[in-house]
Amino acid sequence: MKDSLKITRREFIKKSSAITACASFLPYLDFDALKGTSSLKEARYYEKLSDNRIQCHLCPWNCIVEPGKRGHCQVRENKKGTYYSLVYGKISAYHNDPIEKKPFFHFLPSTYAFSIASVGCNVDCLFCQNWEIARRGLKEVYTVDFTPEDIVQYAQRVNSASIAFTYNEPTIFNEFVYDVADLAQKNRLKTVVVSNGFINKKPLLDLCSKIDAYKVDLKAFTEKYYQDVVHGRLEPVKDTLITLRQEGIWIEIVYLMVPTLNDNMDDIKKMCNWIKNELGDDIPLHFSRFYPKYKLKNLPPTPVKTLVEARKTALDAGLKFVYLGNIPGHEGENTYCPSCNKTLIRRVGYRVYENHMKNGTCEYCGENIPGIWN
Repeated sequence: MKDSLKITRREFIKKSSAITACASFLPYLDFDALKGTSSLKEARYYEKLSDNRIQCHLCPWNCIVEPGKRGHCQVRENKKGTYYSLVYGKISAYHNDPIEKKPFFHFLPSTYAFSIASVGCNVDCLFCQNWEIARRGLKEVYTVDFTPEDIVQYAQRVNSASIAFTYNEPTIFNEFVYDVADLAQKNRLKTVVVSNGFINKKPLLDLCSKIDAYKVDLKAFTEKYYQDVVHGRLEPVKDTLITLRQEGIWIEIVYLMVPTLNDNMDDIKKMCNWIKNELGDDIPLHFSRFYPKYKLKNLPPTPVKTLVEARKTALDAGLKFVYLGNIPGHEGENTYCPSCNKTLIRRVGYRVYENHMKNGTCEYCGENIPGIWN
């Protein structure tokens, strides 16, 4: 056991702003029981080039990295022609969250997901909600080393139904995500990924063999928004959604609606039509309320009427399960049967108050409701 891991709860909270920003500290985690290691992990999905350069193939940036340099995500480094992950097992935040917080509304309602994060991201959203760990450097975020065994054991210890890779972008700590998901699968624990969807097809396909669900933040439906506000690209995210659907992974989509920037109803309608035609009408779509943060503090919170209009637009386009987020108590948090229109699951915030599902069907009319229910 390394001395650096033998710290008190008070010291950990003091050192890690990520914990206070993203997730409450778990007092029942025993640091002395950790098996964590600080050794470097060779990255997957890269090729060696001439002159000790490498090309990374993890995400659509496909970075060509010179010796001694790092990729776009800043957490993968070329050391003399070998590419390494600098964040394997380095956990900055963790908490046993309601699955509804991710949000997943058609995945094991009322259960908890042992949620973990590392450091960094492969895009740079001006509105980043978890910038304290996603947009700060490795030296600025305090982490504790975990092994996959540590994560699975803690999830079992607190009776989590699943493990969630969340808070910062899971793609950039792919090696750890894959190893944890593999071990979780062997221990009959489900795993979910909360992601921006900016990942290449081969690593995504490999991950699909291990995970159960994938929530994609579809930031907007225009390339201009992705370029100007997200500093990424839209098409690879659409490709990710199509691949996930083809592979049978349960998908839910979140659209954070930012006033004046991605709240054009014509674009919303185009997006909803694309979802229906390419993914199906049963994909849950969550319109989430924006609150000023990070580099985008000049805009007000999303007006509720704008979110309501977006939900109506999506329902009118033929999507069956459309939700509103960050508006606790609104009817848009509930799940309704698309056949008899009865309320199946009533939610307030992250809590479920009623559940009228029976073996994946509406208990009133027997309509099949897509999702993972047990």
